[in-house]
Amino acid sequence: MYSICSFMDIRKKLSVLADAAKYDASCSSSGSKTKREGKGIGSTEGMGICHSYTPDGRCISLLKILLTNFCIYDCKYCVNRVSSDVERARFTIDEVVNLTLDFYRRNYIEGLFLSSGIIRDSDYTMEQLVAVAKNLRQVHQYKGYIHLKTIPGASDELLAEAGLYADRLSVNIELPTEGDLKQLAPEKKRPQLERNMEEVHTKTQEIREDRKHGLKAPVFVPAGQSTQMIVGATPTPDKDILGTASTLYNKYQLRRVYYSAFSPIPHADARLPGISPPLMREHRLYQADWMLRFYGFGVTDIVNEVTPNLDIDIDPKTSWALRNPAYFPIDVNRATREELLRVPGFGVNSVDRMLKVRRYRALRLEDLLRLRVAWKRTKPFVITADYRPATQLQNSERLAAYFRPEPTQLAFAV
Repeated sequence: MYSICSFMDIRKKLSVLADAAKYDASCSSSGSKTKREGKGIGSTEGMGICHSYTPDGRCISLLKILLTNFCIYDCKYCVNRVSSDVERARFTIDEVVNLTLDFYRRNYIEGLFLSSGIIRDSDYTMEQLVAVAKNLRQVHQYKGYIHLKTIPGASDELLAEAGLYADRLSVNIELPTEGDLKQLAPEKKRPQLERNMEEVHTKTQEIREDRKHGLKAPVFVPAGQSTQMIVGATPTPDKDILGTASTLYNKYQLRRVYYSAFSPIPHADARLPGISPPLMREHRLYQADWMLRFYGFGVTDIVNEVTPNLDIDIDPKTSWALRNPAYFPIDVNRATREELLRVPGFGVNSVDRMLKVRRYRALRLEDLLRLRVAWKRTKPFVITADYRPATQLQNSERLAAYFRPEPTQLAFAV
């Protein structure tokens, strides 16, 4: 229980440190289904955490805070950098634990996302984060979702311990290239950040192998690891941003890469832009990321030396289709799954349903409409048993005009 005086102090800290945490986008869980052993409060089964949406449309929230916004680093893009004059605050370990439990019991949250500025050194800060998660799990038998933001340069031992208590760990790469880091965050080294990712990945693989051989192994980051890149703080093109994301997915099997549009900060460094990039650029990067992970595209399919940046006005799959007219139109009754996934407006689920339906009969236009494909984007690119497009794909300018401007509704089914 808090006294009135201490409650007011906690509320002030919460105001400062919750606001300071808002710039970290890598806090969606979507994927922790492992039930922790024993009795206790909280559950992560079948749902995501933190202002993301579950498959049935429910919005899930979590307590998203920093342990402290004091920091010894001077990353130019960060409002909490050591040279910033923002108001500072710091929670104790017990304060974070009590806040999490109190908010959970009141049904305000379903989990915790905890990050921190770096105080003293990386290991000291990481020890504090691990202590919060350990206390929640072992002392209070908290079984709900915990996401810890790892501290750059923390020891392998601390990362391994953090993974025993956290459902997800994130190691933020911060900026897309090593040159960007040298320019705006010289204290952070790309090899150091990737070493942390490698340690989490290696430990995950070890535990997976132990289970394959029938050994009893502890739960270790069941929701995997994620990272975040800031977009628009440097002139780095989308080609390099997606190239970095693809490399990290392949090397470390990350669950997600998050793209966060740069937000101008007070008393900013002269090397930083004065305005934010268009939010649509961030959205296009997420769509392109989906294409890399689920639709069989490579980075050079989406962006290349000739077109290094994504088209803001047209979604990336449609943009690729307009650049490759010889690929279309595709007969939905003959095409392979891989070919169908390249059709604008076709999502993974709709393609899988098409393949099931056409085992029994030919697909017709009404079937596509029943599957709720994005027909405006789809119709120039497909043939069905009773439909053939009238628009000539060779007339790329006419088609491009047809797709501009794009509807404002944001959807990940590209």
